[in-house]
Amino acid sequence: MRLPAPFVLCLYAALLTPLPAQAETRYVTDQIESTLRTGESTRFKILKMLPSGTRVEVLDVNQTTKYARVRTADGAVGFVPEAQLQSEPAARSRLAELETRLAELQQEPDALAARLTKVQNEHGALQSGYQTLEREKQLLEQQLATIRHASANVMDITTDRERLRLQVANLTRARADLEQENRDLKNQTNLRWFLIGAGVLIGGILLGLLLPHLRLGRRKSSWGSL
Repeated sequence: MRLPAPFVLCLYAALLTPLPAQAETRYVTDQIESTLRTGESTRFKILKMLPSGTRVEVLDVNQTTKYARVRTADGAVGFVPEAQLQSEPAARSRLAELETRLAELQQEPDALAARLTKVQNEHGALQSGYQTLEREKQLLEQQLATIRHASANVMDITTDRERLRLQVANLTRARADLEQENRDLKNQTNLRWFLIGAGVLIGGILLGLLLPHLRLGRRKSSWGSL
C-alpha cells in the first residue's frame, strides 16, 4: 500500500528533527559575568546578568551558534554562550564552602577535648576499680591459703576451695574485662586525635590548592577589563 505524500513528508520531518537533549546542571564560570539573552547572539535583548557561580539548568545546546538555552533558579529561560558555562561550581563558591568547613574543623577540637577529658576520667575510675578488684583477689587468695592449712575437715576445705575458686575466676574475668575496656578507651582517644589532625590537614591542603586558582581567576578578570 502506498502512503500519501503529505504523510510521508511529515514522517520524514519528524525523523530529521533532533531530539531534545537531557537537561543538565552547569555554573557560570568564575572569570566573567555572563548575559542571559532572548536569542542566540549579542543582537538580542539582555534579560538579566548572571553573576559568576550562578547555577543554571542547560536545556539544549546549538552546536552551530555555540549558544546554550538555559533556565535559571527563578525560572527565567534564555541563551548564554556555552563557553561561559562549566560543569563545576565556581572556585570562589567552593573556596567559601571550604573555609566554612575549615572553621568547623577548628572548632571541633574544643568539643573533642571535652570528650577526651570525660574519657580520661572514666579511664581513671576504671583503673581505680581494677586496683580494688586486684586487692580483693589477693585477699581471697590469702583466705584460700589459710583455709587449706587450718581446716581439718576435708569436705569443708573442698567446699570453701570451690567457692573461692569461683570467686577468683570471676575476679579474673572482671580484671580482663577492665583491661580490655582500658585498651578500647586508649584506642578511641588515639583515633579521635588522628581524625582531628587529618581533617585540619586536608582542609588546609584543599584551601592551599584553591587559593592560587582563585587569584589566577581574579587576575584574568582584571586583564579582561583592560
